[in-house]
Amino acid sequence: MTVNIEKLVRMAQQIAANMDYGEDADLVAQRCAGHINKYWDQRMRAEFKAQASARPDLISNQLQLVASKLD
Repeated sequence: MTVNIEKLVRMAQQIAANMDYGEDADLVAQRCAGHINKYWDQRMRAEFKAQASARPDLISNQLQLVASKLD
């Protein structure tokens, strides 16, 4: 399986936007990470976390926080 990081970032951004009810950024990140942990394949999560560390220019601060909460 080939993982396209741009697609993963786009999906994570959409999930985070749908989980944001105007609340604390940490709570939004927890909700988003919970969704990703539940529905994304382990390889997808691993690639997203790896790229969040390796390419911080590609990943927003909000998604950096999400990545830090992934299993």
